[in-house]
Amino acid sequence: MEKEVFISYVKTMIMPLFTGSAIIGEEESSSRDNEVALGTGGTILIKPTKNDEYRLILKRNLAFKANEVELIRSIISEIQNVYNLGLLLDKNYLNRLKVTAIEKAICESISDVASDTLLNLITLLDGYATKTYEGRRMNFGIIINETQENTSQQKNLHYEEMFKKDFFAVLSNGINSGVEFDKNGYYLGHMSLERMRFKSTICSYDYVSFARYCDANRIGLVLNSNGEILLFKDRNMIFAKKNGVWNSYSHDEIIALLSSRGSQSIKEIRKTIYFTALDVAYAGTGGCIAYLNRNSTEQALEHINIDDILTEKHFELKKEKILETPRKKLKNPNDIDITKMSYQEYVENVENIKTSTLKATIAGRKYHELNRKLREELASIDGATIVDWDGTIITCGAIINIEAGSTGGGRLAAAKTLAKYGVALKISQDGSMQAFMNDKKSLQVKEVFTVG
Repeated sequence: MEKEVFISYVKTMIMPLFTGSAIIGEEESSSRDNEVALGTGGTILIKPTKNDEYRLILKRNLAFKANEVELIRSIISEIQNVYNLGLLLDKNYLNRLKVTAIEKAICESISDVASDTLLNLITLLDGYATKTYEGRRMNFGIIINETQENTSQQKNLHYEEMFKKDFFAVLSNGINSGVEFDKNGYYLGHMSLERMRFKSTICSYDYVSFARYCDANRIGLVLNSNGEILLFKDRNMIFAKKNGVWNSYSHDEIIALLSSRGSQSIKEIRKTIYFTALDVAYAGTGGCIAYLNRNSTEQALEHINIDDILTEKHFELKKEKILETPRKKLKNPNDIDITKMSYQEYVENVENIKTSTLKATIAGRKYHELNRKLREELASIDGATIVDWDGTIITCGAIINIEAGSTGGGRLAAAKTLAKYGVALKISQDGSMQAFMNDKKSLQVKEVFTVG
């Protein structure tokens, strides 16, 4: 395989699975070297075959793990198989084979004993993604139990037979119910998941109960109403197929990336922001969330209208800035001279319903102290949610005064503007997440990662 072809495969088939990864160079290699190996400094080294005389160097913020080496090795093996067939196949079929190669590698990385069953179920769910039952899109919640077996192996209680019947489409929803099969695909029973005992999980809000059931011995598979396929293991959502493309959710990597070095960011707040972004992504509402660096708050206030500010401290800071710039209008759209009012007078003004409502809803709590569902709903308000370095909520649903020359839609432009002062997330209605921050060397806003 030519190096340019391999690099293109790595960029399109491997790097999207490992958030924040980039090719940072290459090194000489011999036939004694493995196709995939851990390198120095947490990197990973890859090449198409043993005989290739180079290995690409992939790096990300966190070190690659041993199980990820196995996943990449499986993907490269499948890519090589597809490439060997490529000259004989038309483009559309070849593209489908590439997707299947990734799916096969993912299934093999998740389970040694149930990979075939898992792959076949993914193929079946793909076929159901656009179907409807009585006018609505189908939802499935499927669990594969790797340790328990159905000893009877009754033929008509195998998933291949059950999927042929319409009733099966409404037997589970993947949120608080699921149907469980053994590793060979035989039915074990229906699971009601509404009262699952608390266990730490990382997934979007709607699937928390389902994820809690998917422990080290159970694989969860969900087809949701958007046609997305989600994979769960070890109580986390680990992969998702969105818009026909598989994405890996490297949760620890993403949480680590939601921080500028030396910004004194707080991990609990970064984790909370990531959870909220996941929730907004799968709710399909879209949103924009910014987390400010400690010493950047006053600069960020330049882009925020005083009407949107939810705390007295930030209101007074903004008021000072307005008074320092007499050429600016001092009145808001309701012809109230805000600079002559105390914060309490402003909040209690009859015209100021949004600020008063949000302030009363938040009730003085920090962002990471709010109920998770409330955070999702606040972030879904049209405009930006801005969180100060210590978790203080400065705005929800704020329309940002973007900088001249900003490109893209409103959320994208707002995220890029706010990224100069910390890290900003833009969540699209289709569920994709993009994060931006300021590059300290070039002083330009850069994309840190894209998921979905």
